[in-house]
Amino acid sequence: MSIQAGLVGLPNVGKSTLFNALTKSQIPAENYPFCTIDPHMAITLVPDERLDQLQKIYGSQKKIPSTVNFVDIAGLVKGAASGEGLGNQFLSHIHGVNLILHVLRCFEDPNIVRTDEIDPLEDYHIIVAELMLKDLESVKKRLERFPKLLRSTNKPQEKKELEAEQALLTSINNALEEGNNKEVRRIIEASPIETIPLLTAKDFLIIANIAENEIGNHESNPHYQALVKEFGADRVIPISAKIEYELSQLEHEEAQEMMGMIGLEEPGLDTIIKKTYERLGLITFFTCGPKEAHAWPVKKGSTIRQAAGEIHSDLERGFICAELFNCEDIFDAGSEAKLKDTGKWRKEGQDYLVHDGDVVLVRFNV
Repeated sequence: MSIQAGLVGLPNVGKSTLFNALTKSQIPAENYPFCTIDPHMAITLVPDERLDQLQKIYGSQKKIPSTVNFVDIAGLVKGAASGEGLGNQFLSHIHGVNLILHVLRCFEDPNIVRTDEIDPLEDYHIIVAELMLKDLESVKKRLERFPKLLRSTNKPQEKKELEAEQALLTSINNALEEGNNKEVRRIIEASPIETIPLLTAKDFLIIANIAENEIGNHESNPHYQALVKEFGADRVIPISAKIEYELSQLEHEEAQEMMGMIGLEEPGLDTIIKKTYERLGLITFFTCGPKEAHAWPVKKGSTIRQAAGEIHSDLERGFICAELFNCEDIFDAGSEAKLKDTGKWRKEGQDYLVHDGDVVLVRFNV
């Protein structure tokens, strides 16, 4: 499943350091703008204790977790929509992601190059303003085509659809010209009409990059408080990119020891990965056996036949039925044999909607 989350921010906010931690990679993270020029991509494993339990129950030789693709997009600057600071290239990279992770620096550091005061909300608005300017350019180009498109069709239904899209884009255009990003999102979310993809329509999370000494005490950070007031606590994730990177370079036991010393219950990266997974609208189903316990990401609301296609296209094409149960049921029972006695092991047809935690065996014929 090709779904991506993109780390976006102004230069020198900790994006590349965070990306290195997320992916345990070693891309440059130097102290100057545009260190990251091309978008770096990496696949990150999704922590899921249920997979560990299933591996133990089935005696699987190996486990394969779900994954999320993260993209480190080079730092934006004011004027990016006009081509400043390689802006057009950077904005085109954002088009390719499904979720934007706004990385905002929430602490002072005299050793980090910065030409103005720390203001994460202002940083966010600078980025969003550039996204809106790029969207405005795209919307105007599309609107310019409608007179010709309307003249070229004699089909009433097609003309009706074009007129509806034209009205939608006119409303979006007005909101963009007013600089009202929230209204743009409201219009798009309320409309059933499909139109051109817009940067400002993408869902997002806020990553508040705090100082190392604020771990466990981030509530007192005024910048973090301002972000929560603006976006809500559920959308704002406080982390220290520097600490997360250091933890990512340690062996598991050493990392656990360091976390205990600084009062960190779990890595902030785990929170980022899990919330990204949720915001992308993904759930997990499993396939299990003696060879492997495998976690599969699938869009919430997918049918079992569509989910089978995530495993292999032949399973979707030749789908007959699926035998399944939820992982919580086998955790309670302790084994497949005992689970079958409970009656919770069942067969489902192709229209069954997959639930998070389903353990699936697909029957197919091609």
